[in-house]
Amino acid sequence: MTMSWPDIPFEPWRETCAALHLYAQVVGKYRLARAPWINHSWHATFYVNARGLTTSIVPDGPGGIEIEFGLLDHKVTGQASDGRFGSFILADMSVADFYSSFLDLLAEIGGTPEFHGRPNEIADALPFRDDHKARPYDPNAVTCFFHACVQIDRVFKQFRTGFLGKVSPVHLFWGSFDLAVTRFSGRLAPRHPGGIPALPDDVTCEAYSHEVSSAGFWPGGGGVEFPAFYSYAYPAPDGFSDASIAPDSAYFDTVLGEFILPYDAVRRADDPDATLMQFLQTTYDAAARLAEWDRARLECETGVPRRPRAYTNVLPGKLSD
Repeated sequence: MTMSWPDIPFEPWRETCAALHLYAQVVGKYRLARAPWINHSWHATFYVNARGLTTSIVPDGPGGIEIEFGLLDHKVTGQASDGRFGSFILADMSVADFYSSFLDLLAEIGGTPEFHGRPNEIADALPFRDDHKARPYDPNAVTCFFHACVQIDRVFKQFRTGFLGKVSPVHLFWGSFDLAVTRFSGRLAPRHPGGIPALPDDVTCEAYSHEVSSAGFWPGGGGVEFPAFYSYAYPAPDGFSDASIAPDSAYFDTVLGEFILPYDAVRRADDPDATLMQFLQTTYDAAARLAEWDRARLECETGVPRRPRAYTNVLPGKLSD
């Protein structure tokens, strides 16, 4: 049975979403402090799993620790590789309360409760321990968001299979709270200007060190007040904003500098998977075509279960001797 794409209107759970974003930042800062740096900050991200969002295993404590946001049972759980386990309930609370509970959880399972205690990519944000504002937690809205992430993660992973070059995992960046997948041309990019609130410019510049076509999903906020998919290129080639893309409900946002596709246009489509894939593929095509990527070397057919790719050392369109 295939799960339907749930309705996730942003306004009814705006405050819960903001709280979940900040809670994710607390856990993300822990992972960031313990994991060795990987290009483009891939060491700091979360992943969708069968119950919510996970850090995967973090090198800490007895060997490794995994933190999970259970978005079905609404618990934060921590598991250590020596068998220690702990959890606390996600409910109405302040960020300071969440931060305190998380530090206690880490201590309980043998982790290191020491990391930078201030949010990133949020302007004028308070340190976690000082944010005592009461914040709501709507479990039904959170579960619907999780079910949407499961669907999106699946389609993003299918899209990812059609690329032989360097491509990111499908992962959630807790800084901006978006699920994303990024393709790379293999060429260096001009230095990024930086300027993202509460994020060191050297982190931003390293993240955009190479030419990319990136796509992702936001639950809402940050200039788009509804759940939406996005796609952008860095650096954006000439003519990118005027490129013909699909479906018809997608458009270029001149303020954000990105193509936008409302989530509801996908959810309500006769074939949501195909509609989202159309957006991902046509926006990538525009970036790769206009920037003259070496597409013959980088692209391949999308993956099919149980079918290995045919081996060849001959470039497409050329004959061997």
